[in-house]
Amino acid sequence: MNKKHDRTLEAIFKVPVPSNITWKDCEKLLNSLGAEISEGEGSRVRILLKGVKAVFHRPHPQKEIDKGALKSLRKFLENAGIKPEEENKS
Repeated sequence: MNKKHDRTLEAIFKVPVPSNITWKDCEKLLNSLGAEISEGEGSRVRILLKGVKAVFHRPHPQKEIDKGALKSLRKFLENAGIKPEEENKS
C-alpha cells in the first residue's frame, strides 16, 4: 500500500464519517489489499477480500461514496481484518 491508500484507509475509519471519499479511491485501496473485484448487474460491484464477500453499488451520478455505504465498507474491511495501523506512524 502506498501513502494515498493509507490516507484513504484512515479516512474510511474516521469518526464522524466523511462525505468526500471517492469510490475510485476505495476501489484502488481494495485492489492494493488484494481484493478480487467483479462487475455485477447495473452499478453493483462484487468484492472478495480474505474470504469475506460483499456487494456494493457504485455511486452515480456523483463520484463520492455516501455515508451509509462508507459505514458498510468499514464493516467489510473490519471483517476482513483490515484496519489502519496507528502505531506505525512516526
